[in-house]
Amino acid sequence: MATDVDVRASRRTLLADSGGLAVGAVGFGLVYGLAAREAGFTPVEAVAMSAIAYAGAAQFAAVGYVANGLAWPGIILLTALLNARHVLYSASLRPWLREVPLPRRAVMAHLVTDESYALSISHFRRIGRTDERGFWLAAVGPDGIFTWILATLAGVLLGAQIPEPERLGIDVIFPAAMIGLAVGLVTGRRELTAAIVGAGVAVGVALVSSPSVGIVTGGILGPLVALLIPKRFAAETTPPESLTSEPGP
Repeated sequence: MATDVDVRASRRTLLADSGGLAVGAVGFGLVYGLAAREAGFTPVEAVAMSAIAYAGAAQFAAVGYVANGLAWPGIILLTALLNARHVLYSASLRPWLREVPLPRRAVMAHLVTDESYALSISHFRRIGRTDERGFWLAAVGPDGIFTWILATLAGVLLGAQIPEPERLGIDVIFPAAMIGLAVGLVTGRRELTAAIVGAGVAVGVALVSSPSVGIVTGGILGPLVALLIPKRFAAETTPPESLTSEPGP
């Protein structure tokens, strides 16, 4: 079991990693704000989506669908499929957070993103137990929801000053950040298999269909193939049988 010194050291690592990812979050938020502005969203509408939906990839997809005139039922269905990976994130976090009171877990569920999941689950694995404060640091720290909202607002307001953001290389920030997150989460053979199969399937399907379909397909098939690896060969880090959560923030 980790000591208080170990937990504090791991929290510092979490914050350092979060600070590095914040650069990507700011760039991605700016690009989303630009895209929302081009699709006809007002600053209030763009920021409200970032605060309420709080799902970068799904927000990008929704903005594109709105710009193309897709009906709202279709937008809801397609973005829900794109965000289906959060079901797996939640299932993975459940053993670590089962002793956290339900009202706080409900708020945590809203704040689960690719980044907050990767940062918090890595923190839990490092210390070998639950640390609720660590989750909140990941969710609202440098790479958290407020950074995303402010970056969205900046993108909408400054959109007219950046007519061609792709020339600045901003559009590659999010994929680069996601690759870094994936590498950090590979702690066993199952994770490695899921990453390789998921990425391969996603790229292949995207080439013959669309990126959204590729992401969903890869996100489903990658973990399913990884589960075929027997547990005794997985060599992965799993939560202890009995966990106690730290008090809330």
